[in-house]
Order: sequence, then C-alpha cells, then structure tokens
Amino acid sequence: MTSTQRTVAIGSGAAELATEDMVLNIGPQHPATHGVLRLRLTLAGERISDVEPIIGYMHRGAEKLFEVRDYRQIIVLANRHDWLSAFANELGVVLAVERLLGIEVPPRAVWARTLMAELNRVLNHLMFLGSYPIELGAITPIFYAFREREALQAVMEEATGGRMHYMFNRVGGLKEDLPAGWLDRVRLAVAAVRHGVKDIADLIHGNEIFHARTRGVGVLTPEIAAAYGVSGPIARASGLDVDLRRDEPYLAYGDLDVPVVTRTAGDCLARFECLLDQVHASLALAETCADRLAALPPGPIGVRTPKILKAPAGHTYAWTENPLGINGYYLVSRGEKTPWRMKLRTASFNNIQVLPELMRGTLVADMIAILGSMFFVVGDIDK
Repeated sequence: MTSTQRTVAIGSGAAELATEDMVLNIGPQHPATHGVLRLRLTLAGERISDVEPIIGYMHRGAEKLFEVRDYRQIIVLANRHDWLSAFANELGVVLAVERLLGIEVPPRAVWARTLMAELNRVLNHLMFLGSYPIELGAITPIFYAFREREALQAVMEEATGGRMHYMFNRVGGLKEDLPAGWLDRVRLAVAAVRHGVKDIADLIHGNEIFHARTRGVGVLTPEIAAAYGVSGPIARASGLDVDLRRDEPYLAYGDLDVPVVTRTAGDCLARFECLLDQVHASLALAETCADRLAALPPGPIGVRTPKILKAPAGHTYAWTENPLGINGYYLVSRGEKTPWRMKLRTASFNNIQVLPELMRGTLVADMIAILGSMFFVVGDIDK
C-alpha cells in the first residue's frame, strides 16, 4: 500500500493534523460482481482523488487462438468475448472473411442476420436493465428482465440450438434455414417483451431513490467520450450521435430507418434511459425485419463454400454496431486456411478506460452507481 501525506489546518489556529490518502482495492472480485475487474482507488476522506482500472485477470489470448484455427473454427472464439452479444460477435468475423473472399450473401441470410442481431441487442440490454438496479438496491427489475429475456431466448434457441453461444453464422450465410412458423413466434415474442418491459420502466421512472443515486452522477462529456473512443449507448447518452447501423450500413440496415437513441445529460440515469429506449427501438426493427423476411421468395440461406476455406492474401477491417458499442475485427490473411493475424477492437475495452475521468472527485458511495452504468462485459475487456 502506498499513501500520500497531507496536512489539514484545524480551525484558524496553527495546529495541523497530518493525514494520509488511503489506497483501496476494489476487486479483483468487486462488490457489483461484473466480473474480475480490479479498481485501485486513492481516497481523500470519502472522495476519490484517483482511480486506476486494472484489467487482464480473465485474459485468454483469444487473438492468438484465432491464428491457429481455420475460418470456421474462429467463429466459436468470437462468440465468447462478449458473452451477452454472441450473435453480434459472430457477425464481425464472417463479414470480414466474406469481404476478403468477395462473397455476396443471399438476401434471406442478410435479413435473418439483421433480425437476430436486433434480438440479441435486446437480450443484452435487458440483462443490464435488470442487473443495474440491483447494484443500487432494487431487486425486483431483474425478475422482470429475465422474464422478458426468456421470451426472446426461446425463439433464438429454436432457430440456432443455442441459448448463449449461438454458432449460427457461417461464412456465406447461416447454418441452416429458419424453422417453419418461426417468424410468427418471433412477432409474438416481440409483442410480449414490448408489453412486459413497461414493468421495468414503471419501477424506475419516478423512483426517488434511483434518481437520487443516478441523476447528475458520473457525468461523461461528449468531448471526453470522443477522446477515449467511447461508443455505443454510453457515448450516445452523452450526446454523441454515432451509430454504424445508420452511418455505415451493413447487412440490411441500409434499407431500414434506424432510430438512434441519444441523451445529452451524460450521467448514470441517461445511460440507463438510453438502454431502455433502445430496447423499444430494436424491437421495432426486429418486427420490420420479420415482415421483410416473410415477404421474400424462397431461396438459399447461404452460399456453398469449399471444404477447406482459404481467404486470399490481404487485409480488411470489419466493424459493427454491437449492443455495447463498436466492435471491430482487423483480419490479415496470407492465403492460408487460418488468419495470419486477427486483432479485436472491443467496445468494453475502450469504454472502461474512461472510468478515471468519471470517478475523480466523486464520493465512494457513487462508485458502484458509476461503474455499473458503464454496462461492460469483462471478457470484452480482457479478450
């Protein structure tokens, strides 16, 4: 433990009291149990004078593992760094490989991917909408959040066979066609979630305690957000109107009117509200995708690829608007069946670097409120 000595004047006299800053370790298993992240706080009384996020406790070397697996096998690795955004993670990998190979994916696969990406976005946000109030002392929202998640998990599991790690994307399309009647069940699930998520909103909106713990706390300015490369709902809650689905469309987003949810306050409350509103926006997009998919004529769900898939020599960068922010894959190929290099740009890694800017000068009591409002997944930080 290290400390900094200070002298504090007592009254108007000459007497002085020697004090020391205290260094406090939060973690590696910190109170909010987001995962194995450690914060080293320097405290002056009850105020945080400095904070250092210490990462790497879950490091699995995913980027190096990419280099010894072929282009079909690496999808399973991409699935796992943000385990709440598995389908979205898969997309970045297959989009990068398809770009190098010059593959044009069939329309049915494009729309099905878009639909599932939005369902995955809602699943991600519902987890945080339920877990964040727990960190502030409210337990009921998590039960509503898991109830709604289960409605969507059921349709995702029916189509993919997986509840968490879907492994449904393939280079050139999807693993298999969608089950008969599946789109009707998607519409029913979307309607149920849209109705049920109001219960979470009713518990939070107007709740004096929740607002007192979040309003004006942990304010992130748009300038600092941009300087640190913060993205996703956290950046948009600070007024950064950036969303790759609208700004650099991929999949079928170019044919959709993508509603971008923003706030200007940049505090913990604004970040929570952004997630809540994004759920409704993504449900609307999912409904539209289901309708467009139903209107398409029968056709393939993927293109046939060689048994041994080799990407031509070259490099590309594919980025997508993942639920937690911008997710990018820099792929370098030397014409072999495995990537020569695969570099990840994960949303949570950049987003968590801004924590010192938010916590300096705040009270220890506000630390968990700020930390929880960053909506990160530790695997997405450590990779």
